Amino acid sequence: MSDLGARISTALRVFAEHRRGLALVIAVVATLVAANLLAHFTSSLAAVIVVPIAAALLLIGGALAGLNWYDLGLTPRQLRVGAPWAAAAIAIVAVIVGVAVAIPWFRQFFVTDRYSSPADALFAAFVTIPLVTVLPEEIAFRGVLQGAMLKVFPRTIGIVIGAALFGLWHIASSFGLTGGNEGLSGILGTGTFGQIAGIVGAVVSTTLAGLVFGWLRYRSSSLLAPIAAHWALNATGALAAAAVFHLST
Repeated sequence: MSDLGARISTALRVFAEHRRGLALVIAVVATLVAANLLAHFTSSLAAVIVVPIAAALLLIGGALAGLNWYDLGLTPRQLRVGAPWAAAAIAIVAVIVGVAVAIPWFRQFFVTDRYSSPADALFAAFVTIPLVTVLPEEIAFRGVLQGAMLKVFPRTIGIVIGAALFGLWHIASSFGLTGGNEGLSGILGTGTFGQIAGIVGAVVSTTLAGLVFGWLRYRSSSLLAPIAAHWALNATGALAAAAVFHLST
């Protein structure tokens, strides 16, 4: 009877933990949906502050729901272990973007008036992108969401679901994508088909990026690695856009 009682107690504890984890996942997703809508469909101020605030609230809420610094990939040891992964990710992305810029045909995909000024590109790369985009999104997706997912789902399923949600997160920010990119508008056009194709392409590409970021988070055990990879992709893209703009003028 004592063994049976112990098994029942363990099963009830696991069930309770699973329910808490699932409730946390649902709360995180609901918060992200609300933040996304507010950031993209209200005011310009909301576009800057809502996602960082949401990430901070998710961090606090995750801690209150039982996630610890290890679950989030933010212990000092995890950050130290993740540093070489972060450096490697930045180097790899920088080489890939550099090669793309060096090939004339690929330059069209970097042409945008958004970063026509080198000063704007530098400010975006080292201030706006890390503070408004990369850190909040990585804390929310690879930190709190992935930490909660892995308490409910097997590792691979949790990473895949998180990546898919990360892809869907970019739907709102992809409206008008083809209109603002010379290379994409040249291939897909700027009409309805081009806009839809641009959104689908953005969701697919960011889902794939989410898979890489999620794998880096798991493989390195640190949130630092996906933060570095995410920042490298966005920042080098901005700097490359400024470089290509001046090369073509």
